[in-house]
Amino acid sequence: MSGSGLIAALTSVSTREQAEALAHHLVEQGLAACVQLQAIESVYRWQGVVQQEPEWRLLIKSTTTRWAELQAAVLAQHPYELPALVAWPLPEGHAAFQDWVREQTAS
Repeated sequence: MSGSGLIAALTSVSTREQAEALAHHLVEQGLAACVQLQAIESVYRWQGVVQQEPEWRLLIKSTTTRWAELQAAVLAQHPYELPALVAWPLPEGHAAFQDWVREQTAS
């Protein structure tokens, strides 16, 4: 991942409490500058059966330099057997916001 050095990562969990706990952990550890929580509905196939469940989406703002640690932290605390966790680079953005994200996630 390149560009501004910023990433947006995405995962989801079953409950608001799980989402809040994970979000707080990531921000408190300096692995994310901000995590947005949103109630969603997911349709997916699991073990051959189509499921539909409410979930909480976490949109995580961080940096490429913290990605490995962020990924490890999410996977260590995630309640799912197979959590979705993806990230994509943010090639452009408001300069002051980019600086803030970098400051919040500086190790």
